[in-house]
Amino acid sequence: MPADPPPLTPDCASCAGLCCVALPFAKSADFAASKPAGTPCTHLAADFRCTIHERLRPSGWSGCTVFDCHGAGQHLTQHTFGGRDWRAHPELRAPMFRAFPVLLHLHELLRYLTEAAERAPRSLYEETEAARARVAALTAYGPDELPAVDIAAERARANPVLTRVSETIRAALPGPRTDHRGADLFAANLRGADLRAANLRGAHLIGADLRGADLRGADVTGADFRGADLRGADLGGALFLLPSRLRAARTDGATRASPFGEGGHTGGARPPEESGPRRL
Repeated sequence: MPADPPPLTPDCASCAGLCCVALPFAKSADFAASKPAGTPCTHLAADFRCTIHERLRPSGWSGCTVFDCHGAGQHLTQHTFGGRDWRAHPELRAPMFRAFPVLLHLHELLRYLTEAAERAPRSLYEETEAARARVAALTAYGPDELPAVDIAAERARANPVLTRVSETIRAALPGPRTDHRGADLFAANLRGADLRAANLRGAHLIGADLRGADLRGADVTGADFRGADLRGADLGGALFLLPSRLRAARTDGATRASPFGEGGHTGGARPPEESGPRRL
């Protein structure tokens, strides 16, 4: 395993535009056109930058504005492939594009486990840190080893640890601690709902009205907040809240949230229709 864990925040300037090439797009509300895996997006410039970066959202590419590789792109480019890219070295196209989705999933899992290790009670720390170290070691695999990693098996191995950490932390918090794991809450009216310390793992909250809802200490692992209205909602201390999930929702200056690793609450986050597109 490397002496230091890989960075878990994206640095596009150190990446070879992998998310714009290796991953497929399906034409939808999130993407203006379809694209197969391994084919460069038509908006990808020769320097690996996006030519419509400043107008992604109005151009129909809102999916790009909320995507987060958790640092996998620059890690694969700079470390796994030693700073080489698929344009200067065409022979690397296939191995890079095979390895990237695997590393992408590993970095997301590592992000969850890193948060769990930092927030775990003492009784669960050693178990959680061992799980984190295992996944960190996998991210150091070479180009030939990465594609062979069984992501489903690694998730199955890590999920019980993440669940125990979540349950232990939430059991000590005030609140109704309702269980909505995997619930279909599409467009649900949850305005002002008391969801303190709730289990919202994998919940489908697309388009839900969560204005003024109290989600303090809730476990939101994998919760889908696309188009959800979080204006005035309080997600302080929410467990496993990815910044990308929050960016997919509608927020305002009264939204309180502290995605792990970002520091402080996001109080000034603006609704998607008011905020400019990001290069992630």
